[in-house]
Amino acid sequence: MRNGFSRRCAALLLALLPLAAAQAGEVQVAVAANFTAPMQAIAAEFEKDTGHKALLAFAATGKFYAQIHNGAPFEVFLAADDATPAKLESEGAALAGSRFTYAIGTLVLWSATPGYVDDQGAVLKKDQFRHLALANPKTAPYGVAALATLAKLGIAEKTLQGRLVLGENITQAHQFVATGNAELGFIALSQVYKDGKLASGSAWIVPADYHAPIRQDALILAKGKDNPAAAALVDYLKGPKATALIRSYGYDL
Repeated sequence: MRNGFSRRCAALLLALLPLAAAQAGEVQVAVAANFTAPMQAIAAEFEKDTGHKALLAFAATGKFYAQIHNGAPFEVFLAADDATPAKLESEGAALAGSRFTYAIGTLVLWSATPGYVDDQGAVLKKDQFRHLALANPKTAPYGVAALATLAKLGIAEKTLQGRLVLGENITQAHQFVATGNAELGFIALSQVYKDGKLASGSAWIVPADYHAPIRQDALILAKGKDNPAAAALVDYLKGPKATALIRSYGYDL
Protein backbone atom coordinates (compact mmCIF):
# COMPACT_ATOMS: atom_id res chain seq x y z
CA MET A 1 0.00 0.00 0.00
CA ARG A 2 2.72 2.44 1.00
CA ASN A 3 4.81 1.67 -2.10
CA GLY A 4 1.78 2.13 -4.32
CA PHE A 5 1.00 5.48 -2.72
CA SER A 6 4.61 6.63 -3.16
CA ARG A 7 4.52 5.64 -6.83
CA ARG A 8 1.31 7.60 -7.35
CA CYS A 9 2.84 10.67 -5.66
CA ALA A 10 5.94 10.41 -7.82
CA ALA A 11 3.83 10.09 -10.94
CA LEU A 12 1.79 13.15 -9.94
CA LEU A 13 4.93 15.22 -9.37
CA LEU A 14 6.32 14.19 -12.74
CA ALA A 15 3.05 15.15 -14.37
CA LEU A 16 3.16 18.59 -12.77
CA LEU A 17 6.74 19.38 -13.85
CA PRO A 18 5.86 20.28 -17.46
CA LEU A 19 3.07 22.53 -16.17
CA ALA A 20 5.49 24.37 -13.84
CA ALA A 21 7.98 24.73 -16.66
CA ALA A 22 5.30 26.10 -18.96
CA GLN A 23 4.30 28.70 -16.38
CA ALA A 24 7.88 29.84 -15.77
CA GLY A 25 9.15 32.55 -18.06
CA GLU A 26 12.07 34.81 -18.84
CA VAL A 27 12.45 38.56 -18.60
CA GLN A 28 15.11 40.71 -20.23
CA VAL A 29 16.40 43.23 -17.69
CA ALA A 30 18.56 46.32 -18.21
CA VAL A 31 20.37 47.13 -14.94
CA ALA A 32 22.42 50.20 -14.04
CA ALA A 33 26.04 49.16 -13.53
CA ASN A 34 26.14 50.25 -9.87
CA PHE A 35 23.48 47.66 -9.06
CA THR A 36 25.36 44.68 -10.53
CA ALA A 37 26.10 42.69 -7.37
CA PRO A 38 22.72 43.20 -5.66
CA MET A 39 20.79 42.37 -8.83
CA GLN A 40 22.76 39.19 -9.43
CA ALA A 41 21.87 38.07 -5.91
CA ILE A 42 18.22 39.10 -6.32
CA ALA A 43 17.91 37.35 -9.69
CA ALA A 44 19.14 34.08 -8.19
CA GLU A 45 16.55 34.26 -5.39
CA PHE A 46 13.84 35.36 -7.83
CA GLU A 47 14.41 32.27 -9.97
CA LYS A 48 14.39 29.96 -6.94
CA ASP A 49 11.19 31.47 -5.54
CA THR A 50 9.16 32.00 -8.73
CA GLY A 51 10.70 29.82 -11.45
CA HIS A 52 11.08 32.87 -13.67
CA LYS A 53 14.56 33.65 -15.00
CA ALA A 54 15.86 37.23 -15.18
CA LEU A 55 18.33 37.70 -18.03
CA LEU A 56 20.54 40.60 -16.93
CA ALA A 57 22.52 43.20 -18.84
CA PHE A 58 24.62 45.88 -17.09
CA ALA A 59 25.65 49.29 -18.42
CA ALA A 60 25.37 53.03 -17.82
CA THR A 61 21.85 54.42 -17.57
CA GLY A 62 22.33 56.85 -20.47
CA LYS A 63 23.59 54.06 -22.70
CA PHE A 64 20.53 51.95 -21.93
CA TYR A 65 18.25 54.89 -22.71
CA ALA A 66 19.70 55.08 -26.22
CA GLN A 67 19.50 51.29 -26.69
CA ILE A 68 15.85 51.17 -25.61
CA HIS A 69 14.95 53.81 -28.18
CA ASN A 70 16.89 51.87 -30.80
CA GLY A 71 14.76 48.76 -30.24
CA ALA A 72 16.73 46.79 -27.63
CA PRO A 73 14.63 43.88 -26.33
CA PHE A 74 14.63 44.94 -22.67
CA GLU A 75 11.40 44.46 -20.74
CA VAL A 76 12.34 45.86 -17.31
CA PHE A 77 14.74 48.72 -16.63
CA LEU A 78 16.51 49.43 -13.33
CA ALA A 79 18.10 52.84 -13.77
CA ALA A 80 20.65 54.73 -11.66
CA ASP A 81 18.40 57.80 -11.53
CA ASP A 82 14.74 58.76 -11.55
CA ALA A 83 14.84 61.19 -14.47
CA THR A 84 15.55 58.63 -17.20
CA PRO A 85 12.68 56.26 -16.29
CA ALA A 86 10.34 59.25 -15.96
CA LYS A 87 11.38 60.37 -19.44
CA LEU A 88 10.80 56.92 -20.90
CA GLU A 89 7.37 56.82 -19.30
CA SER A 90 6.44 60.25 -20.68
CA GLU A 91 7.61 59.17 -24.14
CA GLY A 92 5.34 56.14 -24.11
CA ALA A 93 8.27 53.70 -24.03
CA ALA A 94 7.16 52.15 -20.74
CA LEU A 95 4.09 50.86 -18.96
CA ALA A 96 2.39 53.84 -17.32
CA GLY A 97 2.17 53.57 -13.55
CA SER A 98 4.84 50.87 -13.21
CA ARG A 99 7.65 53.23 -12.16
CA PHE A 100 8.88 53.13 -8.54
CA THR A 101 12.05 53.84 -6.54
CA TYR A 102 13.80 50.57 -5.77
CA ALA A 103 16.91 52.05 -4.08
CA ILE A 104 18.62 55.27 -3.08
CA GLY A 105 22.29 55.10 -3.94
CA THR A 106 25.28 56.22 -1.88
CA LEU A 107 28.40 57.76 -3.39
CA VAL A 108 31.77 56.90 -1.88
CA LEU A 109 35.34 58.04 -2.46
CA TRP A 110 37.36 54.82 -2.42
CA SER A 111 40.95 53.65 -2.69
CA ALA A 112 42.13 50.06 -2.85
CA THR A 113 44.93 51.07 -0.46
CA PRO A 114 44.07 50.86 3.27
CA GLY A 115 44.49 54.20 5.03
CA TYR A 116 44.79 56.21 1.80
CA VAL A 117 41.35 57.88 1.99
CA ASP A 118 40.47 59.64 5.24
CA ASP A 119 36.94 59.78 6.66
CA GLN A 120 36.44 63.43 5.61
CA GLY A 121 37.66 63.25 2.02
CA ALA A 122 40.51 65.65 2.76
CA VAL A 123 42.77 63.56 0.53
CA LEU A 124 41.16 65.32 -2.43
CA LYS A 125 42.70 68.65 -1.36
CA LYS A 126 46.18 67.35 -0.64
CA ASP A 127 47.20 67.25 -4.30
CA GLN A 128 49.04 63.98 -3.77
CA PHE A 129 47.27 61.81 -6.33
CA ARG A 130 47.82 61.47 -10.05
CA HIS A 131 44.47 60.06 -11.09
CA LEU A 132 40.91 60.32 -9.80
CA ALA A 133 38.36 57.98 -11.38
CA LEU A 134 34.66 58.58 -11.83
CA ALA A 135 31.88 57.45 -14.12
CA ASN A 136 31.24 59.58 -17.19
CA PRO A 137 28.72 62.21 -16.05
CA LYS A 138 27.23 62.35 -19.56
CA THR A 139 25.77 58.86 -19.15
CA ALA A 140 26.08 57.91 -15.47
CA PRO A 141 24.22 59.64 -12.59
CA TYR A 142 26.97 58.66 -10.15
CA GLY A 143 29.37 60.69 -12.29
CA VAL A 144 27.06 63.70 -11.97
CA ALA A 145 27.03 63.22 -8.19
CA ALA A 146 30.84 63.03 -8.15
CA LEU A 147 31.19 66.38 -9.94
CA ALA A 148 28.65 67.95 -7.57
CA THR A 149 30.70 66.68 -4.63
CA LEU A 150 33.88 68.22 -6.00
CA ALA A 151 32.05 71.53 -6.42
CA LYS A 152 30.74 71.30 -2.86
CA LEU A 153 34.31 70.85 -1.65
CA GLY A 154 35.42 73.90 -3.63
CA ILE A 155 37.53 71.86 -6.02
CA ALA A 156 37.15 73.21 -9.55
CA GLU A 157 36.95 70.54 -12.24
CA LYS A 158 39.51 72.46 -14.34
CA THR A 159 42.13 72.15 -11.59
CA LEU A 160 41.93 68.37 -12.02
CA GLN A 161 42.42 68.49 -15.77
CA GLY A 162 44.61 65.64 -16.88
CA ARG A 163 43.98 63.73 -13.67
CA LEU A 164 40.33 62.78 -14.08
CA VAL A 165 39.86 59.29 -15.49
CA LEU A 166 36.33 58.74 -16.83
CA GLY A 167 34.87 55.26 -16.88
CA GLU A 168 32.14 54.38 -19.36
CA ASN A 169 30.10 53.40 -16.31
CA ILE A 170 30.54 53.01 -12.56
CA THR A 171 31.89 49.46 -12.98
CA GLN A 172 34.77 50.69 -15.12
CA ALA A 173 35.46 53.53 -12.68
CA HIS A 174 35.75 50.93 -9.91
CA GLN A 175 38.08 48.82 -12.07
CA PHE A 176 40.40 51.78 -12.61
CA VAL A 177 40.86 52.09 -8.84
CA ALA A 178 40.89 48.36 -8.07
CA THR A 179 43.69 47.76 -10.60
CA GLY A 180 45.77 50.73 -9.44
CA ASN A 181 45.33 52.78 -12.62
CA ALA A 182 43.85 55.46 -10.37
CA GLU A 183 44.81 55.96 -6.73
CA LEU A 184 41.23 56.77 -5.79
CA GLY A 185 37.82 57.28 -7.33
CA PHE A 186 34.17 58.05 -6.80
CA ILE A 187 32.12 54.87 -7.04
CA ALA A 188 28.93 53.36 -5.65
CA LEU A 189 29.13 52.19 -2.05
CA SER A 190 27.51 48.91 -3.10
CA GLN A 191 30.65 48.00 -5.06
CA VAL A 192 32.85 47.85 -1.95
CA TYR A 193 30.32 47.26 0.82
CA LYS A 194 28.58 44.09 1.95
CA ASP A 195 26.71 43.18 5.12
CA GLY A 196 27.46 46.42 6.91
CA LYS A 197 31.20 46.74 6.33
CA LEU A 198 33.78 47.88 3.81
CA ALA A 199 35.16 44.90 1.92
CA SER A 200 38.62 46.34 1.27
CA GLY A 201 40.73 49.48 1.01
CA SER A 202 39.74 52.81 2.54
CA ALA A 203 36.78 55.06 1.89
CA TRP A 204 34.89 58.25 2.63
CA ILE A 205 31.12 57.97 2.40
CA VAL A 206 30.02 61.23 0.78
CA PRO A 207 27.35 63.01 2.84
CA ALA A 208 23.95 62.84 1.16
CA ASP A 209 23.59 66.63 1.02
CA TYR A 210 26.72 67.05 -1.12
CA HIS A 211 24.76 66.14 -4.24
CA ALA A 212 21.21 65.58 -5.43
CA PRO A 213 19.71 62.33 -4.10
CA ILE A 214 20.56 59.32 -6.26
CA ARG A 215 17.02 57.99 -6.49
CA GLN A 216 17.13 54.85 -8.58
CA ASP A 217 13.84 54.05 -10.31
CA ALA A 218 12.68 50.89 -12.07
CA LEU A 219 9.79 50.32 -14.46
CA ILE A 220 8.32 47.88 -16.93
CA LEU A 221 9.18 48.84 -20.50
CA ALA A 222 6.72 48.65 -23.39
CA LYS A 223 8.17 45.34 -24.59
CA GLY A 224 7.44 43.77 -21.20
CA LYS A 225 3.88 44.97 -20.61
CA ASP A 226 2.36 41.57 -21.49
CA ASN A 227 5.07 39.40 -19.93
CA PRO A 228 4.01 37.90 -16.57
CA ALA A 229 7.69 37.40 -15.65
CA ALA A 230 8.28 41.15 -15.96
CA ALA A 231 5.40 41.95 -13.60
CA ALA A 232 6.60 39.23 -11.23
CA LEU A 233 10.11 40.69 -11.10
CA VAL A 234 8.86 44.20 -10.32
CA ASP A 235 6.68 42.79 -7.53
CA TYR A 236 9.62 40.76 -6.22
CA LEU A 237 11.85 43.85 -6.06
CA LYS A 238 9.33 45.40 -3.65
CA GLY A 239 9.21 42.33 -1.42
CA PRO A 240 11.04 41.64 1.86
CA LYS A 241 13.73 39.32 0.51
CA ALA A 242 14.83 41.73 -2.24
CA THR A 243 14.70 44.81 -0.03
CA ALA A 244 16.82 43.07 2.61
CA LEU A 245 19.42 42.26 -0.04
CA ILE A 246 19.35 45.84 -1.33
CA ARG A 247 19.98 47.22 2.17
CA SER A 248 22.81 44.74 2.73
CA TYR A 249 24.74 46.44 -0.09
CA GLY A 250 24.52 49.87 1.48
CA TYR A 251 21.48 51.31 -0.29
CA ASP A 252 18.61 53.12 1.38
CA LEU A 253 15.01 52.53 0.42
